[in-house]
Amino acid sequence: MMTPPLWMAAAVGLVLGVALGFVLATKREQARQELAESRAQDEASRILERARSEADNARKAGELAGREEGFRLRDAWEKEENRRREELERAERRAEERSDALDARFDRLNAREEELEARAEQVAGREAELTSETAEARARGEEARRRLEQLAGMGADEARRELVASLEDEAKAEAANSLREIKEQAQRVAEREARKITALAIQRMAADLTAETTVSVVQLPSDDMKGRIIGREGRNIRSFEQATGVDVIIDDTPEAVVLSAFDPVRRETARVALERLVEDGRIHPGRIEETVEKAASEVEASMIEAAEEVLYELGLHDVHPEIVKTLGRLKFRTSYGQNQLQHAREVALLAGSMAAEMKLDVQGTKRAALLHDVGKGMTHEHEGTHVELGYRLCRKHDETPLVLNAIRAHHDEEPHFFAETFLVTAADAISGSRPGARRAMLEGYVKRLEKLEELALEQEGVARCFAIQAGRELRVMVEPDQVTDGEMAQISESVARRIEGELQYPGQIKVVVVRETRAIDFAR
Repeated sequence: MMTPPLWMAAAVGLVLGVALGFVLATKREQARQELAESRAQDEASRILERARSEADNARKAGELAGREEGFRLRDAWEKEENRRREELERAERRAEERSDALDARFDRLNAREEELEARAEQVAGREAELTSETAEARARGEEARRRLEQLAGMGADEARRELVASLEDEAKAEAANSLREIKEQAQRVAEREARKITALAIQRMAADLTAETTVSVVQLPSDDMKGRIIGREGRNIRSFEQATGVDVIIDDTPEAVVLSAFDPVRRETARVALERLVEDGRIHPGRIEETVEKAASEVEASMIEAAEEVLYELGLHDVHPEIVKTLGRLKFRTSYGQNQLQHAREVALLAGSMAAEMKLDVQGTKRAALLHDVGKGMTHEHEGTHVELGYRLCRKHDETPLVLNAIRAHHDEEPHFFAETFLVTAADAISGSRPGARRAMLEGYVKRLEKLEELALEQEGVARCFAIQAGRELRVMVEPDQVTDGEMAQISESVARRIEGELQYPGQIKVVVVRETRAIDFAR
């Protein structure tokens, strides 16, 4: 057997080596691919995990953004709701004002109807008088005819005397009738002109005032400020109350503090001082005293400024500074809830309008009307009535006799010496008695209604009575078998005269007497 040559062995070895190398290379490539796939899978897992994390973060961010958007929409909705509520409140206020205007127009129509009824009664009375005068004229004609028949047998002198006496009697009777008619006509014209002048003055005066209270509310930025106002162991609030003389009420009302005092000047000073302290943030006894002093000066300056504005509006000059200062105090003075500075301004405008219609001294009337209650700015510091205090103050500073007379005459402490002072008194009554000007006390209101009913029940034949329309009308029910139709007018007049003599009331009270008769039968 022949031994293969070496080159064949080398070739076989080379082939085997190449095959083995190829196999090893293939295995290495597979191992590298498996490693790459493993790494790719790990990378894909990491990417997927990161994507999931980012998705969770995006979801949470979206939820937070949605919540914020919801909060924003809710705030916008609340603001819109508040705006609509305010618009509704304004609409309600306008509706109330229109209702008040309609009530006033209805009252004027009622007054017009009453005036027409009164005129109808006057016409009926005049017709009755004319009928009576016609009958009297016929009787006088018959009497004259009879006398002429008698004169036929008289002498000339005797007939002349008889005729002259008859003519004198007829002339006196006609003069008396003419005088009575002239007086009645003059009275009607005077009443009509007075109502016209008063109505024009009231129509020109537009007042929008509300009754004032004895408390003030100070808004706080947060409820934490209440603790700073109270201070450690209450030293701040005690110092504030001692410096201002008002009561500080801190309760559960959110972000608000109530100041209570019957002295409006002190209450206003406390309000201004507390607002300054809250705005500044430094609240301690030393700072409180300093702030209260500054607030008192500001309030004093504001009172003088308010008085000067009223004087400028009315066109009044040369008023003594002390009178101006006292007049300014009326800015924080009230009477039954009515601001007295605005009341004095309103009286001056009303009286001035009436004086212009009557061709009187307009500026003098305004000056007297503005100062008629100036003494009310001194009643809390001096003894005496506001009439005497105001009179002494104005006399001390050389005010005119018209002003001095208006101060005393509007409370009937002396007679009216000038026509203008009558207008001041009338304007004062109009301003104080108009609806809504003053806050009537409940007890006095109830007593007035009870007194109205008592006066009517004291009349004979009255069964029941009712005070209606807030005491502006008294409805009287009489027994039909005890009171006739003719006696009804006597009862209404008697009750009206007693009300005028025994009660004090604003405006007028209508007395209505009702007599009901029924006739009942049955058809069988």
